[in-house]
Amino acid sequence: MLPSVPALFADAGDKAAFRLVEFFTANIQNKHTRKAYAQAVQRFSDWCEGRCFRLAQLTPIHVAAYVEELGRDLAKPSVKQHLAAIRMLFDFLVTGQIVPHNPAASVRGPKYVVKQGKTPVLNHEEARSLFAEMEPKRNKTADGNAPSVWTLSALRDRALIAVMVYTFARIGAVLGMNVEDYYQQGKRCRIRLHEKGSKHHEVPAHHKVEEFLDAYIEGAGIAEQPAMPLFRSIDERGRLTINRLVQRDALAMVKRRARAANLGDRICCHSFRATGITNYLENGGTVEKAQQIAAHESPRTTKLYDRTSDQVSLDEIEKIQI
Repeated sequence: MLPSVPALFADAGDKAAFRLVEFFTANIQNKHTRKAYAQAVQRFSDWCEGRCFRLAQLTPIHVAAYVEELGRDLAKPSVKQHLAAIRMLFDFLVTGQIVPHNPAASVRGPKYVVKQGKTPVLNHEEARSLFAEMEPKRNKTADGNAPSVWTLSALRDRALIAVMVYTFARIGAVLGMNVEDYYQQGKRCRIRLHEKGSKHHEVPAHHKVEEFLDAYIEGAGIAEQPAMPLFRSIDERGRLTINRLVQRDALAMVKRRARAANLGDRICCHSFRATGITNYLENGGTVEKAQQIAAHESPRTTKLYDRTSDQVSLDEIEKIQI
């Protein structure tokens, strides 16, 4: 959220300032959207303040000039996001009778169409090599006799990545799971994911996910802790804590595991969503069903993760006969 009310709105009076705070606290629930929009609004306010523009004076010409200037510093997607934040805020101010019209309503952002995502994707051999790298090793006992316990971090990491691959889930949704969100229904297990907007999305558990999650939960000894986080941090002694694993540490883990599997360091958490969807489509799945599994609002979003046509075959290259 904004650390303080920007001058553009503070100078317009208490009612305008209160409406701004209400916009961010009551109207935007997702914390990441709230942070991005707050930064956009702060930047727009600073720009207006530097030119002595007051809230009541703003017109589409002012907003258009700002957007054009913004395009010199930011990429097109970022400019469109900033404009969306300003437009949405002014809609809220209009309904609250702070301003008579929305000066951003008629302003067009830069044209930017994404037809294919840029997230690195693993093919099935690479994905298998990554899981093989995380195959838990048994720790030797102090006297060097038979192995005693599974390596907890490997069990956790393998289960976490498997959930992302086989459910097409966002890392935030997976890390938001509690132990009780993996449960048995009938003869099979299901996974409950915590999606954006406090929505829950349930999918059947792939047999590999069942295998990896069961091994992790048993190894961690957390089966009787239903309300506790499923994926947790591990301390320097290799012990599971009570703290939920955060995205920053999950990304660091993914990078570390990818390097260990000789996959470089371009792989990120989002890669597993794209990997799962691409592999699903390669094996006869449909975009419509992939959209349903991934809980996407639009099939266009799902298609961004479809990399089935990315690779050019050697046969096609050999058709060049110079």
